[in-house]
Amino acid sequence: MSSQDHHGRGRTGPRIPRPRTLRLVAAGVGALALTAALATPLSPAPQQAAADDGKKVLTVAVAQSIDSLSPFLASRLVSTSILRLTYEFLNNYDAKDAHAVPGLATEWKPSADKLTWTYKIRSDATWSDGKKVTAEDAAWTFNKMMTDPNAATANGSFVGNFRKVTAPSPTELVIELDKPQATMTALDVPIVPKHVWEKVGDFSKFNNDKDFPVVGNGPYILTDYEPDSFVRLEANKEFWRGAPKFDELVFKYYKDGDAAVAALQKGEVSFVSNLTPAQADSLEGQENIEVNDAPGRRFLALAVNPGARAKDGERFGDGHESLLDQRVRQALFLAVDRETLIDKVYQGHAVEGEGYIPPRFSTYYWKPSADQKLAHDPAEAARLLDAAGYKKNGDGKRVGKDGKPITYRVLCHATEPNDKAIGQYLKEWWGDLGIGMDLQCLDNVSDPWLAGTYDLAFDGWSVNPDPDFVLSIHTCAALPATREDTGATDNFICDEKYDDLYDRQLAEYDPAKRAGLVKQAVSRLYDTGYMNVVAYPNAMEAYRTDQIASITTMPEDAGNIFGQDGYWSWWSAVPADSGGSSDGGGSAGVITGVAVGVVLLAGVGGFLAMRRRATAEDRE
Repeated sequence: MSSQDHHGRGRTGPRIPRPRTLRLVAAGVGALALTAALATPLSPAPQQAAADDGKKVLTVAVAQSIDSLSPFLASRLVSTSILRLTYEFLNNYDAKDAHAVPGLATEWKPSADKLTWTYKIRSDATWSDGKKVTAEDAAWTFNKMMTDPNAATANGSFVGNFRKVTAPSPTELVIELDKPQATMTALDVPIVPKHVWEKVGDFSKFNNDKDFPVVGNGPYILTDYEPDSFVRLEANKEFWRGAPKFDELVFKYYKDGDAAVAALQKGEVSFVSNLTPAQADSLEGQENIEVNDAPGRRFLALAVNPGARAKDGERFGDGHESLLDQRVRQALFLAVDRETLIDKVYQGHAVEGEGYIPPRFSTYYWKPSADQKLAHDPAEAARLLDAAGYKKNGDGKRVGKDGKPITYRVLCHATEPNDKAIGQYLKEWWGDLGIGMDLQCLDNVSDPWLAGTYDLAFDGWSVNPDPDFVLSIHTCAALPATREDTGATDNFICDEKYDDLYDRQLAEYDPAKRAGLVKQAVSRLYDTGYMNVVAYPNAMEAYRTDQIASITTMPEDAGNIFGQDGYWSWWSAVPADSGGSSDGGGSAGVITGVAVGVVLLAGVGGFLAMRRRATAEDRE
């Protein structure tokens, strides 16, 4: 399960968070609009209810709208983070170093030819409705994805090579492959209860957000949801790994980051993620507030419309024809001064972007050679544009084949200040080349992205320890079947050389050889110029130390809290006390302030943690 997002590290190195196991309660970045007309709650106020009955409630502020609560559809970071809490995977990632550890499966073993994998399903797991979790649930989940295209939207790449999946017994799952597949211990697919989901009709329309509580088997159970307002989960007391220490976990939506920061300072929320450098600096040294600034798992990139197309060959959209020329794409990126962006926009809280995999994942991290690197070189950019036939007119404007001045439409996320700030620099740098730019900052970039009615777009994904998913979204197989379908593609890239490298890395079990193939694929993606990584931003977060005693970062030495490759942060969080006071101390401090039911939380904001296109931000 990968998601959309973006963040990085400074050129002089990241500020390492002080504690290895951090104290905090969670809240995200977003905007809070209050009106007198909302004096009467529209729905039960989850925070106030928790305060009244003495429950320990951890509130996480988020800046991203839910795209879906169906594990078969969700792609945004906030959505997939919630689903990681709701449903177990076969394997999980260790919080310390991300190696594969047991999840729903206690052990696994391949056949001699590695084409058959057998998983032992734990016998001590139950669904929240009391029914036993069995291998049949896992087999049904995978088979549904294999046979129903509408159930393969989010995670279909994991089962594309599956030949047969069976459950010979309640504790044995067998997956037979057509060819070797290196991701068999990194199948980031939520396992759902067959007895519930087999009743679903159209998987493309079922969002899993009406019938509460949702039957799950993770550390938390999804109990309530109000779009663009809140998601509420309750601790699963029967969770096999042990129940969480907090009774409830509330993800509260804010559109404006400053409003979320103010709520943190008042003690109304306990955790804020996706901070800007200015916000992080303003919180440094404040009483009972700790700032976590660590290397992130995300990247920020500029994605070029390569000519939107479907698998059936139909082309659609209206991307500018000049961008089909590799020289033009590379010219645009040669004009980008990444050093300036890191210094001025990120204020040192990011690393200059290069390859598609962030440096945090050292096994697969790739850097271009000196000859290959698209370093800042405006003169070379101008030369490439001239060579491509896009010369300046008498007014100093580059003109297209139609004789009209070139102006590129760049999709931007309205709630992401870094997009806007970087966009202004791009407008200046590209303007010096004679190219115009129309920065289109929208709450929801999905519609123009899916329709191919854009030229470039701010893009970003949160990368998993295994890079297969973020590589798969640039293959020809990820294109939509027809223009009416969504598909799994990021931005319609289809390159045969890249596809060959992708297929080879997926089939390679030798870790070193596979890493080499992944780097070759990343190199090819870099050279084609359809994706240009601008920065690897840091994970910048803040939390109240008087409301949480401890919480696990990932990796533990210097990692993030929100949007982990697992559920370690929210499952491990320990309340600062259990007194239940509402004066800013203890867990009750998380649930004080304005109740969710009486606030108007509007708009789409923040970093996406899955595909950026899917909303207005990033991907996981």
